[in-house]
Amino acid sequence: MPRQRDSDAIQSSEYVTIGELVRLTGMRYSTLKYYTEEGMLPFKQAEEKLIRRYPREASIKRLALIKKLKSENYSISQIKEML
Repeated sequence: MPRQRDSDAIQSSEYVTIGELVRLTGMRYSTLKYYTEEGMLPFKQAEEKLIRRYPREASIKRLALIKKLKSENYSISQIKEML
């Protein structure tokens, strides 16, 4: 099992794992997995290891937007259309 990267390494990285996004955003793993499965959170997948990599800055911005829209009582289907 690979070692976890420290906060500095994550902050300076262009791509992060879903676990690292959990650490950066404080959102639940299951929530991020759901957003990924619904196509709301884009990722790239390394073929050899099948590890999903999320663009750090874009993902954090997208998650902040989703959170804002949810607080404004938009449904998931409405949010998906807006994205």
